[in-house]
Amino acid sequence: YTSGTTGDPKGVVIPNVRLGAGIMGGAALGFEPGDKPYTGLSLTHGNAQSLTFMPAIGMDLPVVISQKFTKSRLWDITRKYGCTVFNLLGGMTTAIYSDPIKENDGDNPVRMVCAAGMPANIWVKFEERFNVKVLEMYGAVDGFGLIVNAPGAGPVGSFGKAGPNLEVAIVDEEDKECPRGEMGELIGRQLGAQPKIEYLGNEAASSKKTRGGWVRTGDICHMDENGYLYFDYRKGGGLRHNGDFVSPSFVEQVLAEHPQIDDVYVYGVTAASGAPGEKDVVGAIVGLDGTELDIPSIFAYCKKHLEANFIPSYLQVVKEIPKTASEKPQERFLLEAFSVDGEGIYTS
Repeated sequence: YTSGTTGDPKGVVIPNVRLGAGIMGGAALGFEPGDKPYTGLSLTHGNAQSLTFMPAIGMDLPVVISQKFTKSRLWDITRKYGCTVFNLLGGMTTAIYSDPIKENDGDNPVRMVCAAGMPANIWVKFEERFNVKVLEMYGAVDGFGLIVNAPGAGPVGSFGKAGPNLEVAIVDEEDKECPRGEMGELIGRQLGAQPKIEYLGNEAASSKKTRGGWVRTGDICHMDENGYLYFDYRKGGGLRHNGDFVSPSFVEQVLAEHPQIDDVYVYGVTAASGAPGEKDVVGAIVGLDGTELDIPSIFAYCKKHLEANFIPSYLQVVKEIPKTASEKPQERFLLEAFSVDGEGIYTS
């Protein structure tokens, strides 16, 4: 199943050869003999299946599996069972980083974290704090392929270069290829093969996904002069405020570092100004257990560490950030709960 970040999850019909590729894929992910992978992600999702379970079978590695991901016990689990590698998806990274710093953060057996969506602004800080190396990757359960940026191979913030069997392009709304450095939709296809994606019982979505003989990712990315690829935002989810493109991950980092905040997700709502294409910035925040949030101090912290257009227009206090089975934040439910004068909504 797809993760269901923007709508209900869709069933993806996957041929057996995909499982075989997962079984043979441990080396591409940097797994080594003697590793002990860990996952707390749902086995209904391709991440736990193809990036943890199947590679471990192929390399005859023991695997530690939790019924549910828990950031509060993550490092204790790795210490107890001697886990050396695990996977993270974007929202999980920020949640872990927002935990208060502990003296033993770096005292763990983990040597590598396989991340999909490690924010560039906390990448190095995350490595140093937890004494790990980050392998950044990009892939999709519906069949785009896998791109990997192994530790030290490419620049921080990039998910790597396309391999020799994968053709990729960054295109605009008219399917014209974008110049290097310019943002557009990432599309791709395996060389010598016609892309075929089958969503269970949904022919329209299946055809749309492979329009023109390319897999349409729906992700806005850019490519640098050396061919390295960078994720910018999900199509339709760009955040422009007062003329500036706002990086949600940068705002999330600042909010995550506030001592009262346990989890955070930043998104946009239609701008009160009514300016076309503009959005106001919303910081959805979860307080630490037993801590009463000091909203003025959080806004003051943002004003100290962020440029004016990056400061959240609203803080939305919630009990938890709604997430999919693969721990990706579900913006649509936060949007449904948001109203300017609603409960738990604060402005500076």
